[in-house]
Amino acid sequence: MEHKDMNRRQFLQKLGFGASSALAMMALEPLNALAGNKTKPGTVRYDATADNRMTYRVQHGSGRKISLLGFGMMRLPDNQEEVDRLVDYAIAHGVNYFDTAPMYMGGRSEVLTGNTLSRFPRESYHVATKMSNQNRRLWSFDDSKRMYEQSFERLKVDYIDYYLLHSIGGGMETLKGRFLDNGILDFLLKEREAGRIRHLGFSYHGDVRDFDWLLDRHDQYHWDFVQIQMNFLDWRHASLRQGRRRDADAEYLYDKLEKTGVQAVIMEPLRGGAFGRMASELADQLKAVRPDDSTARWAFRWVGSYPNVLTTLSGMNRMEHLVDNVATFSPLEVCTDAENKLLANIADQMSGFPTIPCTTCAYCMPCPYGVDIPGNFAYYNEAVNSHVLPLPDKASADYAARKQQFADGLKKALPDTARWANQCTDCEECLSKCPQQIRIPNQMARIVETLRRR
Repeated sequence: MEHKDMNRRQFLQKLGFGASSALAMMALEPLNALAGNKTKPGTVRYDATADNRMTYRVQHGSGRKISLLGFGMMRLPDNQEEVDRLVDYAIAHGVNYFDTAPMYMGGRSEVLTGNTLSRFPRESYHVATKMSNQNRRLWSFDDSKRMYEQSFERLKVDYIDYYLLHSIGGGMETLKGRFLDNGILDFLLKEREAGRIRHLGFSYHGDVRDFDWLLDRHDQYHWDFVQIQMNFLDWRHASLRQGRRRDADAEYLYDKLEKTGVQAVIMEPLRGGAFGRMASELADQLKAVRPDDSTARWAFRWVGSYPNVLTTLSGMNRMEHLVDNVATFSPLEVCTDAENKLLANIADQMSGFPTIPCTTCAYCMPCPYGVDIPGNFAYYNEAVNSHVLPLPDKASADYAARKQQFADGLKKALPDTARWANQCTDCEECLSKCPQQIRIPNQMARIVETLRRR
């Protein structure tokens, strides 16, 4: 961890600029930082007046200092100037890890990320992207290689800091088809050896046997990092809540990575925003201990307290979220034993809520029949957390009122009824896309049944 106050010249010199170069950079016009992708690469002025007290972790092997808060670029505003504004603030306050993928926003995420980061000196940021060849038609070596090369073009880089095999966990047949039998993993290993990939890893969802198979061959592949879903609920309740015999709790994943000597990059620390929508009686328990802290800050502090975590990804598409998250990690205040026990107790309580384990990643979209899958699930979970659901027995005095409240809330959340769960035809096209392996048609039927109950 590094907590140093620096003036602008010291900050630039720390990044490798000499005194004369630092003075030249300081002379740039203030509006230069707001010029968007019209600015020449590497010419954005650093705002070293910012109070940069970011917490850093050191990458094994390379010794790179990585901000414990990473910027997830999956749900960016589709507006370059707005993205630039967010990234300018993030970099000025010490964030230097930016995670994207070819499939995010239909490719727009990589383009927006490349445009905004190319305005900064290349050594001042670390960019992560992925081999997102989940679609079977992209399994050939040529198609996968083309995706890899396209990422360089979109990101405007000649090397990628962190490259991942995207979303491992679809079963060994899929793992072999996507990465092994087609030779693409061998190719990526050679790309790392050549320096065009600086760190190679994979992200995991689903069948834990894939995770074990790859990690058990660490001596062969020398993984630099692995990205896992980890939060205080999934720590011991992931497999139980999601009903997946072959899934594993985050505790197992983290412990195995630590024992193997591979650092963890964390996704879904807020479980798709679920912690921000937790039941009020649970949130009140946290408020009683730290009245000024959001549930998001609790969740980030919990994740960051684990020493083998390299960085924690947060999708920060709003400035107020970015500011709050930066403050949480500047510097990070680790959780006490008493706080860890409180969060474990809250997780036990949350595991008993009949919510749907959707993180609103939208990998399942678009639905061929127009159903807003994450929108329906988000509303259903909100109704559970606010105790509208589950509905009481029909003989209950408030049965009709709560059923009507659920229907009215759905109309408000999804005004276009063509996007409702009742439009689901059980085609199952979404099943192979869901990293949480949710039985989506079954859960849609649960919503429909709730609306139809008499």
